[in-house]
Amino acid sequence: MRNYTFICLITGILFLLTSCSSKQYQYLFEQKNNVTDTISKASDVAISPYRIKTQDILQIRNLQSIKYIVDEAPSTNAGGGGGGGTAGQTFQVEDDGTVALPVIGHVKVAGLTRPEAAKQIEGLYRTNLLKDPIIELKIINLKVTMLGEIKGQGNYTLTKDRTTLVEMIGEAGGLTDKANEANVKIIRGDQKNPQVTEINLRDIQSINDPRAILQSGDVIYIAQNKRTIRNDKLQNLSVITQPVLLLLNTALIIFTLSHR
Repeated sequence: MRNYTFICLITGILFLLTSCSSKQYQYLFEQKNNVTDTISKASDVAISPYRIKTQDILQIRNLQSIKYIVDEAPSTNAGGGGGGGTAGQTFQVEDDGTVALPVIGHVKVAGLTRPEAAKQIEGLYRTNLLKDPIIELKIINLKVTMLGEIKGQGNYTLTKDRTTLVEMIGEAGGLTDKANEANVKIIRGDQKNPQVTEINLRDIQSINDPRAILQSGDVIYIAQNKRTIRNDKLQNLSVITQPVLLLLNTALIIFTLSHR
């Protein structure tokens, strides 16, 4: 009886130690003690266009000349950018809120929306240098992070205004077959005050939900569905019980032989 009690004790310890081996990533962002759905209604959302900030990277080109803003390549790029080609040149917004552009010099762009900045730069080039310029301006440092049950995890650039969650999921290759499409989390804000928005992609109205318009710095997390979590738990239980049963059988054989 003493040996049998010892075997049961060892078996219990093994269960406790091996039960910690389940996949922890299933529960990423599931903690709700301090973080709740802070934007629960579409009516609570005030959509405002992004305004350019210092250190933003602007990609600017004149659609009338596919290589450069002006007809000839500038010898230097005082704005901290670089590169030509059909994509246009890149320029960094300086700490004083200006961007240094060829010929026209420093232009104040901080606080402007993307269309406002493009219109202002276009007007300056039309006045000072170019005939009927068509200025295209993009902010290329705005990114979101896709995590969880998405086919292409990683960082993605917000290449246009008002990019939606559905569009970004499509760009990332779509959801995996393990995804819980009824509860997609958009997490934004700083570490001390994160805001969590839960979107149900099973609802067709989620396509027009203003809460699903992404902002730079957003983290989009798609958790596993209940079926996958249940299957993983069963698989983990099977992995745990097999060696335990083997150990128990071996111990019982030894116990039986020792008492013959």
